[in-house]
Amino acid sequence: MNWDQIQGKWTEVKGSIKKQWGKLTDDDLQKIEGERDRLAGILQQKYGFEKEEVEKQISKFEKDCRC
Repeated sequence: MNWDQIQGKWTEVKGSIKKQWGKLTDDDLQKIEGERDRLAGILQQKYGFEKEEVEKQISKFEKDCRC
């Protein structure tokens, strides 16, 4: 699934996002609003990931998402 599809199904995908990255709160998910860049920024803040790691994890999520 590509990010445009994930963004279009954001309401349904939020649960999978929260399951993947358990530190994200409902407020975080509301702030993200399906925007990939916002997700990346919040993941960097919450987990202390480097940009490359964030991109790797988000890309893997996109690839594996069966939402």
